[in-house]
Amino acid sequence: MSLSSSANGIPKGNFQGFKTYFKNDILSGFLVFLIALPLCLGISLASGYPAVAGIFTAIAGGLVATFLSNSELTIKGPAAGLIVIALGCVQEFGFTGGEDPAKDFQAYRLALGVGVVAGVYQIILGLFRVGILVKLFPSAAIHGLLASIGIIIISKQFPILMGLNPQGAPLELLVNIPSFIINMNPKIALIGILSITIVLSYGYIKNPRLKIIPAPMLMLLIIVPMEGFFGIGVEGAYTFNNQVFELGQKFLVNVPDNLLAAVTLPDFSGITTETGIKYTVLFAIIGTLESILSAKAIDAIDPWNRKTNLDRDLLATGIANTLSSFIGGLPMISEIVRSKANIDNGAKTRFANFYHGMFLLICVALIPGIINQIPLAALAALLVITGYRLASPHEFVSIYREGIDQFIIFVSTILGVLATDLLKGLAIGIAVKIIIHFIRGGSIFTLNAKIIPERDKSITIFLRGSIIFSSWIPLQKQLQRFYNDGKQVTLDISETKLVDRRIMSKIAEWQKKFNEKDLDLTIKARSESIYE
Repeated sequence: MSLSSSANGIPKGNFQGFKTYFKNDILSGFLVFLIALPLCLGISLASGYPAVAGIFTAIAGGLVATFLSNSELTIKGPAAGLIVIALGCVQEFGFTGGEDPAKDFQAYRLALGVGVVAGVYQIILGLFRVGILVKLFPSAAIHGLLASIGIIIISKQFPILMGLNPQGAPLELLVNIPSFIINMNPKIALIGILSITIVLSYGYIKNPRLKIIPAPMLMLLIIVPMEGFFGIGVEGAYTFNNQVFELGQKFLVNVPDNLLAAVTLPDFSGITTETGIKYTVLFAIIGTLESILSAKAIDAIDPWNRKTNLDRDLLATGIANTLSSFIGGLPMISEIVRSKANIDNGAKTRFANFYHGMFLLICVALIPGIINQIPLAALAALLVITGYRLASPHEFVSIYREGIDQFIIFVSTILGVLATDLLKGLAIGIAVKIIIHFIRGGSIFTLNAKIIPERDKSITIFLRGSIIFSSWIPLQKQLQRFYNDGKQVTLDISETKLVDRRIMSKIAEWQKKFNEKDLDLTIKARSESIYE
């Protein structure tokens, strides 16, 4: 067997790579499928969509996006980061949470129409190569956005984990957590708590045979038989501590026996409404941000240092999103947790993503009865853990260590999201960043710089004021120009008041690029320079 599918020894997702790395990719695809199955179901239900919607998304991501993107290791599918957007969308379209199935179905169809248009927006963004716009979003605001999403997920899923289904704003639900514990449905809560315990204890398992099974699937292998033992799905009630509690099918997953019957066409009548426009923008912006950032993160840990064409990947995601929403699926992104698992499981090419989608298709088509035995509390447990990881205390400490400015932006974004919504909260975070930038003496979309040619092949760029996310595009243009001209460049930041941490990471990338061309990009700074 050839060691590679390309002349330089780097695995490549072409026909030769398909043959050469078949065993590696199909094994990884299967293991990622075991992770994706419960997550797809849980994300769908948490989003107010039918359980099968998340499966449709991952199938489209695997069977379609694989052949359109050049990203070799990313896994496409539904993501926890879009739960809040999807749920908000169906709720504003009239979702009742099961009280009126007809209204819920119509809200779902209207949300699908929004998803189709958002996918088209992503296609346009990819065609016009505007992936660079991601660089305009400050990293602290993005982290704050994700942390706030984590908080909202915890607030929404914890009651379900306890066997309850209360409604309310995130902060209201968080305050009521003690009440949820007091009023929990004991059998359901036991399932939920045990599910969390199994997943969190996974890291302590030493048996290599058990370790082959991913934590979410191991949890289901234990929990599903317990569901049968407790009779969770049997319609009726039981008494505990002189209180009566319900049981029944409403506490279990529900996917149709006929997969084709689950295909749902979108309703486009809501796309021109205020709700439709708002959520189209949210899906397109947040989905694009998450997907591109995830793809870049996976590129950074690719064993062969392969780079994703972000505009092409965005185009592929947009096409797959459009198709997914046309058949009843959720919006998708390049999902970082499943992508990281893909690498860890030995995937070599993009076909691992294809196989993960194929296995999901086979599963939901052939064994829906087994899927329908999964307790909702177990899926809620997975999402509570996901929410905690997004908004963990470690994240707050990490951002604080990066500087007080970053922390202020981070917290402002969280408070803005919780007080308003995702789009306004992100805007608040960006606004706070700009205010801090002005206080530091910076300007917007201009570069306070003086360029001095020292010798034929040497250039010094003197930067002044504050260098933040909005300054990067003009700075990058200068670096690109001197790189093309074969110049040795000194970047003098000794007179700056502040240099954005993200800008420094970008400069580091350009240093590597210059070195590959036998050029130097040198940074001159004073020790007391301010960095975020």
